[in-house]
Amino acid sequence: MTDRLALSPSAFVTDFYTSFWWIPTLVLASALAIKLPTIVRLWKDPLLRAVGGLLLLACAVFVFVAPSTIAWTNRVTGVPNIAAPLVYSLLTAFCGSCLLLIIAWRNGPSGHSPTTRRARRLVLTSYGAVIVALWGLFALADAPVERLRDLDTYYATTPFMREEILLYLLAHCVAVLITSRLIWNWVRTDGLDGWLRWGLVFLGAGYAMNLVFDAAKLTAVAARWSGHRLDWLSTNAAPPVAGLSAVLIAVGFILPHIGQYLQDRWRMRLAHRELQPLYRLLRSVHGSGVPFVLRTAPELRLIRRETFIRDVLLPLARHLDDDLRRRALDAAVALGHPPDRARALAAAVTLLDAVENRRDRQGEEAPGDGVDTVRLLREIGAVSRALRRRDVLEEVRARAGRLGPARGTR
Repeated sequence: MTDRLALSPSAFVTDFYTSFWWIPTLVLASALAIKLPTIVRLWKDPLLRAVGGLLLLACAVFVFVAPSTIAWTNRVTGVPNIAAPLVYSLLTAFCGSCLLLIIAWRNGPSGHSPTTRRARRLVLTSYGAVIVALWGLFALADAPVERLRDLDTYYATTPFMREEILLYLLAHCVAVLITSRLIWNWVRTDGLDGWLRWGLVFLGAGYAMNLVFDAAKLTAVAARWSGHRLDWLSTNAAPPVAGLSAVLIAVGFILPHIGQYLQDRWRMRLAHRELQPLYRLLRSVHGSGVPFVLRTAPELRLIRRETFIRDVLLPLARHLDDDLRRRALDAAVALGHPPDRARALAAAVTLLDAVENRRDRQGEEAPGDGVDTVRLLREIGAVSRALRRRDVLEEVRARAGRLGPARGTR
């Protein structure tokens, strides 16, 4: 603990950076794992292939740019700084994947049009040429001193390494500018799904952070050219910015998928809970409800509850008093309830009457002209919500001309 407190500010930043570096890697890997089943299942979709390629390359960048991996790569190959063109190539390929993703994303079903194919070929050719140039420049350069974290500034004035560093930064900057501009233009369009819009916002923020990364790197390199030393921008400021950018981009890809999934599950649970009053009422008629299964999916639980309610409502329909329903509807409207709410209250009053008096009416014909069973089955959610307010129901019943609460009500 004393040794850690004694660290210089620069050493502390280095230690923190090394520990933090694997966080964006794990987040990106999680995003890839979530999307991978869909990518494999729908492999012919160019959009999904672009997403998979981008996430895979982003993970590779953060794995190979870690100082420990850089040292391992140099040691295994026996070439000092061979990790530099490898990392630069992965980062350039990531830039190309960003542009390919935007091309696939923006063109949608017209992804096989001649214009789209030309744009895709242009990106592949341009960034492929950049990668070839990076390796060629490294082969021509003289970089014998291994640098794990400050290679960009250390070799900023070295022939051929200087051009290599500038080339990868410019290629990255161009791709990020185009991608960020297109994403933010897309965010401002109408008709986007809420989760997709938020995903694009996180993606746009992530790519905007990449511009901050490029600005820090280019400023530090340019300072070396002019004889100044702003190396901390490259070694201490730029890496955390890149990590934050990766996290934002990963969240941007995860959010639409996870958000929609959680929203659908929440809606299922709310719909299941909404039907609880009606389910309890009809369970008193049937005598038993839906058997409880511990590991049942929310969708199946909702379907089972809806099926039970409809199965019990159908034979009960012959005991529903349509004359009572009409009087209850008039009473609910007179009490100031909106039409939809009034219909639900009237149906609930009629249903309560049928359940409470089912023994007396056993085997008898329906007391009225019959209730619209189709509408009742369609509005079980609204009827169940109405059953939650027994005080309102009793008020409607009294207004409808009932002598008093039917037996069994509370």
